[in-house]
Amino acid sequence: MKIIKSEKIPIKMWLDKIEPDALKQAKNIANLRGAFHHIAIMPDAHVGYGMPIGGVLATRDIIVPNAVGVDIGCGMVAVKTSIQEINRPTLKQVLEKLRKTIPTGFNHHKQPQDWEGFSRAPDVPIIRQELKSARRQIGTLGGGNHFLEVLQEADDKKHNLKSNKNIWLMLHSGSRNFGLKVASAYHKKAVLYCQNKNIKIPDRELAFIEIKSKEGQEYWQAMNYCLEFAAANRRLMMERFMAIFQDIIGCEFINFNKEHDQEYPTPTLPFARRGSEGISVCIHHNYASEEEHFSEKVIVHRKGATSANAGQLGIVPGSMGTPSYIIEGLGNQESFMSSAHGAGRQMGRKEANRRLNEKQAEEAIKGVLFGRWHGKFDEAPQAYKDIEEVIDKQIDLARPIVKLKPKMVMIGN
Repeated sequence: MKIIKSEKIPIKMWLDKIEPDALKQAKNIANLRGAFHHIAIMPDAHVGYGMPIGGVLATRDIIVPNAVGVDIGCGMVAVKTSIQEINRPTLKQVLEKLRKTIPTGFNHHKQPQDWEGFSRAPDVPIIRQELKSARRQIGTLGGGNHFLEVLQEADDKKHNLKSNKNIWLMLHSGSRNFGLKVASAYHKKAVLYCQNKNIKIPDRELAFIEIKSKEGQEYWQAMNYCLEFAAANRRLMMERFMAIFQDIIGCEFINFNKEHDQEYPTPTLPFARRGSEGISVCIHHNYASEEEHFSEKVIVHRKGATSANAGQLGIVPGSMGTPSYIIEGLGNQESFMSSAHGAGRQMGRKEANRRLNEKQAEEAIKGVLFGRWHGKFDEAPQAYKDIEEVIDKQIDLARPIVKLKPKMVMIGN
């Protein structure tokens, strides 16, 4: 861990090198009024809006919309199956059926989908405004780095991991347009709030709202509803993913019972459960929650970071051509009990599309079943950091317990 002490509060970083703009953002949040104790920067950190993705900020009495992120509730699900082998023709059947079942990009379901949570939407204007379209968005993947993936357990001598070669299903997605609209609306309100009260902030993108204010309470309700919607969105997609697997392969799923609501996140906290024979994990990595750290109750913003309490399970995905890890948190107070959320970008999207070509991208995912690049290479493995280095850098935050190598990937394009 590297510590920077030049700012109002220290910055603790679990990486050796950080891009200059991300470091500037880390220093800005370290000088933000209301920032508490220190800033934690995870090993997958890179530039975001206002605050680095891969950053953890604890605050007293304020909420910073851009420290939560624009895809509120973005997160992961991983499910272990009972099978140890799957051939390429079968994977092609799975991929083909997935594409027909789960809309990607800007596509939505043609008909509204059922979710009992629609009936308890908070009376917040931006949520009410988006409810009609959200009924067709739930159960859709979205675009960017969202994905559905089939992986296989692998041995890892370095971390002393032994496997039975079981196949796993994994997906990454968020709250769809709900999160974006809420983030945008309340960032604007936060800017006005700071202007009206003559509050000086290091960067306009770090505008905040007092949590007890009317706007703060509205954002808190809307954010938590986005988390609930995001969890339900992942749940619906995973249920359909599992159904496709059962239909084509006839496998069982280990320690996963889709009929029990407690298998999924609560509105404010990520959930992870470890069973006696296998693991099911569902977590958020863009959210804020009320927690106690260093003997004070604070609001912890995790933007591209996951909770890593002692014994808590998490997922650190690699790129589409590199391994992912199931991890177990160590409850390290210095990171506000947090972990990295993935490999983290080392190239921006524009840079990746400019520098990479199809031959390079194909070589990087050799052996992994994938569709077409469509001339866009921003999700190619080269655009991301080395997942092994990320895991190694945070070995005092979480320990790897399962290594997973990709066999099939469907991204949100």
